[in-house]
Amino acid sequence: MFPILPANSVTAASGNENGIFAYGAYGAKSMSNIVSNVGVVSSDISGVGSARWGVGACEYGEDKGIFGYGYIAPSAVSMTNHVANTGVVSSDVSGVGTGKQNVQGCGFGGDKGMFGWGGTGVPYTNIVSNTGVVAADVSGSGTARSCAACEFGGDQGIFGYGSAAAGYMNETNLVSNTGVMGSDVTGVGTARNSLAACSFGGDQGIFGFGDATGAVSITNLVSNTGVVSSDVTGVGTARVYLAACEFGPGQGIFAYGQSTLNMSNLVSNTGVVTSDEAGVGTGRYYFHACSFN
Repeated sequence: MFPILPANSVTAASGNENGIFAYGAYGAKSMSNIVSNVGVVSSDISGVGSARWGVGACEYGEDKGIFGYGYIAPSAVSMTNHVANTGVVSSDVSGVGTGKQNVQGCGFGGDKGMFGWGGTGVPYTNIVSNTGVVAADVSGSGTARSCAACEFGGDQGIFGYGSAAAGYMNETNLVSNTGVMGSDVTGVGTARNSLAACSFGGDQGIFGFGDATGAVSITNLVSNTGVVSSDVTGVGTARVYLAACEFGPGQGIFAYGQSTLNMSNLVSNTGVVTSDEAGVGTGRYYFHACSFN
């Protein structure tokens, strides 16, 4: 996840207690799986809303979440589904902005969120208010791409890595606490795509796994000032198209992945990734996760 804080509260940076994975492929899915405050993933919960893949997700309002956009054949869509602070997913809400797939999301400002870019190279971001209202398209700075994103520092976000027309990238883009997307910053670590990211420890983040012309399990930590570390030797099964969120508070989880892998890896509150744990629920990929409660 990306922990969401009340303004000017450092202790609240420990974040929300639960997480949720939802939607995905192979064959469009709509089910969800709740992550408990000790990192236990629930069995499948019957899905609400249109089955689709390539969705994004982020937190808003300090204890709620939202899934947005995605792909329903034959095109990308802009619908959203809210997540209550009890983990209940709402029915479809008519979308705002350009339909996109493989979109990313992160929290910022303590109680707001942002959807950004997408695998189709859509160069827009969309702000999510603290009541879950999605704003119209904003032309973003930086290279539009399929990537990963998380929160850091309690009230800022970061989009990183991914792929664009020029190939795999390791650039990052910071999101200010007012929701302004920054320009490209020269990246650190292995350029790759199809990875995931979440926050941990209350004010830090982690990018993990992905495709660097072959699946990898390396990770890169994000400091509470948005500085990305060099590669850390990976733990667990190298894989792509997985998702990650925070739980705990202060811990994170990476789970599932291409094509029907069903495993998870926990992230401690110091950013240490554990070995594989047997998964629960339907293995899938091209999906997303956020925290709540």
